[in-house]
Amino acid sequence: MERQLLAFLMPLFLAPVTTDAQVNAGDSVMEHAQGRRLTVGGYGEVAYTRNFYSDNQYRYRYPEKYRNDPSNGRFDIPHSVIYLGYDFGKGWTFGTEIEFEHTGTGSSIEIENDEGGEYEHEVEKGGEVELEQMWIQKSFGKAANLRFGHIIVPVGLNNAHHEPLNFFTVYRPEGENTILPSTWHDTGVSFWGRCGDFRYELLMVAGLDAMLFSRDGWVNGGNGSAFEFKPANKYGYALRLDNYSFDGLRIGLSGYYGQSMHNTYPNDMEGEGKTYDKTKANVLIGSVDFTLDKYNWVVRGQADYGYISDTPMLNSAKINSQKNSPYNKTYVGKNAEAIGVEAGYDIMSAVRAQWAQGRKFFVFARYDYYDSYIRERSQPEATNGYTRRSVVAAGINYHPIPQVAIKAHYSHRFLSSPCNDEPSLNIGVVYEGFFGS
Repeated sequence: MERQLLAFLMPLFLAPVTTDAQVNAGDSVMEHAQGRRLTVGGYGEVAYTRNFYSDNQYRYRYPEKYRNDPSNGRFDIPHSVIYLGYDFGKGWTFGTEIEFEHTGTGSSIEIENDEGGEYEHEVEKGGEVELEQMWIQKSFGKAANLRFGHIIVPVGLNNAHHEPLNFFTVYRPEGENTILPSTWHDTGVSFWGRCGDFRYELLMVAGLDAMLFSRDGWVNGGNGSAFEFKPANKYGYALRLDNYSFDGLRIGLSGYYGQSMHNTYPNDMEGEGKTYDKTKANVLIGSVDFTLDKYNWVVRGQADYGYISDTPMLNSAKINSQKNSPYNKTYVGKNAEAIGVEAGYDIMSAVRAQWAQGRKFFVFARYDYYDSYIRERSQPEATNGYTRRSVVAAGINYHPIPQVAIKAHYSHRFLSSPCNDEPSLNIGVVYEGFFGS
């Protein structure tokens, strides 16, 4: 019975978990339609973490005081996502992705660690519901497609391949996840296609909001909005290019450019004679990434570097914004960087009977280095340099069936002295697939 069930399910779900296919997240809603006009699918994660370090918001400012604090644990549902796609015919398709983060919405209190531990009331209950994708697409052929609506901005490895079977750790790799919006999605238009061994994508979207940048997250929060609508006074432009010339190897280049100042509501800092009229806070991001899936090895890596112009004036505007405004008041660095690499080997490949049924057992290791606050000389240093971090992780991924993985890993985050290191144990169960009959 089990074999019959697997034989039935595997054709439906094999595509999402075959990393050799290297499907970009922006295509995932429709890429696996397999001839059906209506496609339904999704992915999700349930996670538990035990942190063997203090969770006090002042632990970086006074590390000695909190060095011997007890451990702390937490359950989380980082993402639960529903895909819906429909093929209208004649080259017209529709795709949407609805994401539930951290169990739901409601009212809660949040501690803003990068604002001195200030308690902030949030209109959410530990999470949020987001429309991560919603677009109409016209296809003129394999090499030319126009997509209009709310779309993924595929800058970096994590945004282009953010589904949970595309990384080994329980949570998304923390370096890129810290300094870039994740998942980065915005409203605009994209032109994409595939020619030979190359896939390309060009996008124009609403610009980032510089007033939401922060010391701890660089531009991470900049694609959001505190209002019912997204201000789009300024625009951003993104490019992604992937190459598949070598069997089992994908190499990607991506980048972003756009003005982020004066992309707020109300737009009252722009205008002749105003203090911040000439402040543009242009954001420039470059990224290179790769995935190798061959000989029962999966190796992934990425390097990201970013720059913001006019940061002294931008930080002045942030610090002097109204006390009750929704904007982040911390300094933002002129630059940020993140480097990460992971490698895993499928030891189940030695057991042919198990491997033939889609079972896999990866043993992996990962390394990350990142800094969310590379400052101008005129800017103050972050408290004890806590924004510079190296992370070493090792663990396992077990796939009892292709669309499900049980994950576990130990992580050790190294911080600059006198800050304390941050070890943790993480366990999770994830799924990813498309449903059909």
